[in-house]
Amino acid sequence: MLEEIINWLIGHGIKIAAILIAAVLADRVGKKFIGKAVKGGVKDGTEESTEKRQKTLIRIFSSALSVVVWLVAIMMVLPEFGIAVGPILAGAGILGVALGFGAQYMIRDFLAGLFVIIENQYRVGDVVCLDNTCGGVEDITLRKTVLRDLDGKVYHIPNGSFKMAANLTKGYSRAHMDISVAYKEDLDKVMALINKVGKEMAEESPWKEYILKPIQVLGPGPDSFGESGIIIKVLGETKPLKQWDTLKEFRKRLKRAFDREGIEIPFPQLSIWPRGNWAKQP
Repeated sequence: MLEEIINWLIGHGIKIAAILIAAVLADRVGKKFIGKAVKGGVKDGTEESTEKRQKTLIRIFSSALSVVVWLVAIMMVLPEFGIAVGPILAGAGILGVALGFGAQYMIRDFLAGLFVIIENQYRVGDVVCLDNTCGGVEDITLRKTVLRDLDGKVYHIPNGSFKMAANLTKGYSRAHMDISVAYKEDLDKVMALINKVGKEMAEESPWKEYILKPIQVLGPGPDSFGESGIIIKVLGETKPLKQWDTLKEFRKRLKRAFDREGIEIPFPQLSIWPRGNWAKQP
């Protein structure tokens, strides 16, 4: 019995070990080659967008390489255990035909994922909305996209399940908001002050590193008339992912400027008119 085990290890064990070692080396060397090739050949606008694109492609190509390498390794190892690969492949073909209709959604996901990558619709690190689900892209594969929202929820979304993909952070981001002021205020004065605050902020560190276009009033006048005040829309452009921090700082500076100038930010108020006998009581 011991002699049979030794003979098997000599005859087959060494081959299995060699196949596994070769698979590990091929996987590691292949991933290093993919990393160098992608970093050397893929460029996309800014340095930040290039890094996102490279990171996404490296993940996808590395995952695909691992699947291929280990499938080949398993097919080479099985005969060493006396398992014929031919019938397995034939059975897999018949099973594939039987499951073809059931696998159509998976094929759809893979094709959609392929177009996401080729068209560079979004990358790892972008903030996107896939239909009504929004969040930061944590991972992309050919089959699914993984998002995480502000609550920390992780969404695994098949690539073929959504009809619209909105990238909020590709190239540049827009910082926009509506500002409401009381009807009694001088609009020319208010708009001039808003533009001044936006321009000064864009000239100061660290915000000048993030702001591409200062936050300014959009158009020559107010955007609409609200229930409690006049609505003024402002708009600016920032580097990707910096619009939210920029708006927070802008709101803080604008509130201080309004307070200094005595400009009122309206809020809903309720007036009560007493009626009945109790209203006449002292």
